[in-house]
Amino acid sequence: MSESIANYLLLSLPSKAAPESSPSSDVSEWLERSLLNGKTSLTKFSIPSFKIGTLDQLVLQSEELQKIDEQLAGSVGKVVEVLASLYDNDQQLINLSKKVDDKSVIDYLEHFQWKSNKFRVDKSIKELISALSNEAFQLDNDVRNAFTSYNTAKSNLSAAERKQTGDLSVRSLHDIVSPSDFVLGSDHLQTILVAVPKSLQKEFLNNYESLVPMVVPRSAKVVSEDNEYYLYNTTLFKKYIPDFLQALRERKFVPRDFVYSEDVLNEMRKEHEVAAQTEHRLKNELVRLARAAYSDITSNWFHLKAIRIFVESVLRYGLPPDFQTTLIKLPSAKSNEKAKQELFHEFGYLGGNAFSVDKKGKVQKDSSLNEYASLVDTEYEPFVIYDIEIK
Repeated sequence: MSESIANYLLLSLPSKAAPESSPSSDVSEWLERSLLNGKTSLTKFSIPSFKIGTLDQLVLQSEELQKIDEQLAGSVGKVVEVLASLYDNDQQLINLSKKVDDKSVIDYLEHFQWKSNKFRVDKSIKELISALSNEAFQLDNDVRNAFTSYNTAKSNLSAAERKQTGDLSVRSLHDIVSPSDFVLGSDHLQTILVAVPKSLQKEFLNNYESLVPMVVPRSAKVVSEDNEYYLYNTTLFKKYIPDFLQALRERKFVPRDFVYSEDVLNEMRKEHEVAAQTEHRLKNELVRLARAAYSDITSNWFHLKAIRIFVESVLRYGLPPDFQTTLIKLPSAKSNEKAKQELFHEFGYLGGNAFSVDKKGKVQKDSSLNEYASLVDTEYEPFVIYDIEIK
């Protein structure tokens, strides 16, 4: 799993909100100077004004947005996993690939601008959600399919390489045998190749002629050898071959499934070359697709965040929309909870009677949640805030 390269809080507060400890302070000034003792970095998260439907529509969209938000975060994570696999977990190469519209993902998020030419804000929120999510899900599916194809090609290449580098019991024989090692053109005789463990060579030579009838006497010859095996050829009548192969296996000899054919040998010679070319081509295609998908899915994810925080802010703070959104870059992932506690301590009052704050800054909830809170899940908070983790 790729490590986080940045952690943010996306915060929305009513424009007239003020920290409880300093009611006359400007919110942005307080966030910059006081939150985590000023160790955060703040940028404005610009959101256009969307077409607002009915309250019922917004509540349904709120539920849908939460689900799609999580799905797109998962899609981005999957693409990063693919890149990590392609780059052998080289974090520097992975991070260099995390570009969104030719910008670093950090720069893109911190200077986020809505793509009005692609996602027109004169369309309904429902249409925008559909356009954003459908495009991202299609890209996710394309990457997954391409990754499956690449892994198949990679496995085929590994198998071809094993045939070239394995011992004589498994490796390809196309570069070892020659026509002189076989009886060719006979209607009755056939040459069999056998990989014999070196420790069993004497046993093989003493017994191969008597394993079945009609084995040509003294026909066994060493074709090749490696550290583990001798490769022998031996000739017998074709009708006894099945019994001969079974007898070999019972005695721990390894018959090689090989019938001499120039056409087959030519195909075997090409197998590794074709597998290597296919793996290389699919890898390059997957790299290009994964990088493009990371850019587009991440961009769509951030656009969805913008819609989500708009919808939630309207539901939370009412109409007309009058709120400010701030992107807070945290010094580390570990500071997330502490930052939230400080925010709850200062702005928990926005939740009304449903919220109080204990001495540690943790929000305490009673059963009398406000009308909007009763429509959503138990994770309702006194203001709109979302985590954004960039992997």
